Amino acid sequence: MTLRDLAGLRDQILLERLDLIVPRVMHRTGIDCWIVAAREYNEDPVLTTMLPSDWFNARRRTVLVFTDYGRERAAIARYDVGDAFRGVWDGTGDQWLAVAHHVAAAGPDRIAVNESSTFPLADGLSSSEAAALRAALGAESGQRIVSANDLAVGWLETRSPTEMAHYPALCRQAHELLARALSPAVVIPGITSTEDVAWWLREESTNQGFRCWFHPTVSVQRPEGRERRSFTAAPPDVIIERGDLLHIDFGIEHLGLHTDQQQHAYVLRPGESAPPSGLRTGLAAANRAQDHLLAQFATGRTGNQILGAALAAARTDGIDAMVYSHPIGLHGHAAGPTIGLWDAQVDVPGAGDHAVWPDTAYSIELSATVPIPEWDGRHVRIMLEEDAYFDGDRIEYLDGRQTEFWTI
Repeated sequence: MTLRDLAGLRDQILLERLDLIVPRVMHRTGIDCWIVAAREYNEDPVLTTMLPSDWFNARRRTVLVFTDYGRERAAIARYDVGDAFRGVWDGTGDQWLAVAHHVAAAGPDRIAVNESSTFPLADGLSSSEAAALRAALGAESGQRIVSANDLAVGWLETRSPTEMAHYPALCRQAHELLARALSPAVVIPGITSTEDVAWWLREESTNQGFRCWFHPTVSVQRPEGRERRSFTAAPPDVIIERGDLLHIDFGIEHLGLHTDQQQHAYVLRPGESAPPSGLRTGLAAANRAQDHLLAQFATGRTGNQILGAALAAARTDGIDAMVYSHPIGLHGHAAGPTIGLWDAQVDVPGAGDHAVWPDTAYSIELSATVPIPEWDGRHVRIMLEEDAYFDGDRIEYLDGRQTEFWTI
């Protein structure tokens, strides 16, 4: 597919999202007017997801206004913003005054703006823009102006049919890159370093037309040395040796969608044909922890409720698990319900109180810590992450999950 074809597909997806998702979430939140505004080079994260493919940023000041619960949308500008927003300017010389006139004509009950103390992605209205908007709307509009927190999050977290037609293939392509990175084609024991693998992933992703949205994390656990119990320090660049358990955290972006996956490979020692039994038992425990987490998804349940129930089920199953899952979609660490943090295995105030809604995607991210008899009882963390989609009734992996170690 050419770059031009990709741009056309991106614009098709954008129009579908604006037509289907904006009215849906505006009705759900009871907001009949939504103003999304930002200046060039200081873009609101929501605004950037609404711009057409040939707009790389806002122009001067870009103001998008949704009225009548999203059925009407306009750009308060002297030109259209792509095919999605017709340019509306009533002739006044002041853009904010033109915004005020447009909103007054619509007569909304509630005017939502992107201000949020909970979700950074919903907090994109800068202080100076907020002040100018409020001044233009007038003091009498003060009580009608509300936070667009739930509205902005709903827009960002909800996936459209066309997005979901492409998302599984993107996850499959990311899995294929991981499989190659965790193979003898890339890793030569005693020679290849963890950063060599990370940079191979960066290079190969770029060659295939994808963008890594974070630098891949590649690390090893081995029978000797410090146990991996903390996330606080980045793993050092080390030479990969035989007998190592190799781990990669990796994510790519394409068509505005993001993946986030973690998998493992075992580097066979001379004479070995499979990983030690203790490691295989640990992977099975981590898979069961994934099952317990997915079993807790239900429309209306909060991230905190899912976290508590999943951890309780894992404990009952004898699994020493940590859960730190998150939404995924237009961003890698996307807006939506936080389901635990690696340093907070209890309720996460704010983001953890957000409910799960249908047509949303998540990175099912967790770990299980297990003792390995073959490693003199040393504890190893099996860290897994796979992308999944919740349709409102069921949650399923977009391209399966790792149930056996790759071997090198």
